[in-house]
Amino acid sequence: MTKPYGRETKKRVGKILLEPHRKMAMEMLRQIPDKQLVGHLFSHFYHKDELVKFRSITAMGALGSRMGQRNMEKARIVLRRIMWNLNDESGGIGWGSPEAMGEILCRSPQLALEFKSILFSYIQPGGNYIEHEALQRGVLWGIGTYLESNPRDLNDETKGFLFEFLHSLDPVKRGYAVRALMNAGCLDCSIVPENIMTDHHHIDIFSNWNFTATRVCDMILPCEGHKIFA
Repeated sequence: MTKPYGRETKKRVGKILLEPHRKMAMEMLRQIPDKQLVGHLFSHFYHKDELVKFRSITAMGALGSRMGQRNMEKARIVLRRIMWNLNDESGGIGWGSPEAMGEILCRSPQLALEFKSILFSYIQPGGNYIEHEALQRGVLWGIGTYLESNPRDLNDETKGFLFEFLHSLDPVKRGYAVRALMNAGCLDCSIVPENIMTDHHHIDIFSNWNFTATRVCDMILPCEGHKIFA
């Protein structure tokens, strides 16, 4: 049975995630004990509102990093839970988990040393490749988020796998692959496939606590290796 304070805290977290100002929301979330907050943020990964979902993912990134500064093993437990959610044996679908992994690792160099290879392996056919079509979007987002802070960590093998997603039939995957490659500073007009340069599909990109609708072709500009859509 769920304890009353647990239900109340979950409601409180949900209300905070609707707060329009990111800084204020983060400060309010910091007032909730980490042990309680982590579980409630995980539960909001499955929220039907994509905005609430992405905000909870962002908040998990800040929480995971903060936990790592206080107690590295507790932060590792959060990442292992994320990995379990992405394991077929878990019996569920790890919505939000790869995105959260990217958010945590981009904020914690020490955790990145231990877990970045696992994040990259989710798009590697010879690794822990995620076959679920919709979940692949989350993997691409998580990798792109990590690369925004650590562009030099993109090796040629992973770069090649990201380039393959530029030809995906899913415009969201194409857009997320563009975001990842642009954040790594390794995509410019001279090497962008024609299908991307003429891709007028609109997708929603989460940035600074809100979504911005953009065309995939517009994400490639300016073509000077600039990092965009962090």
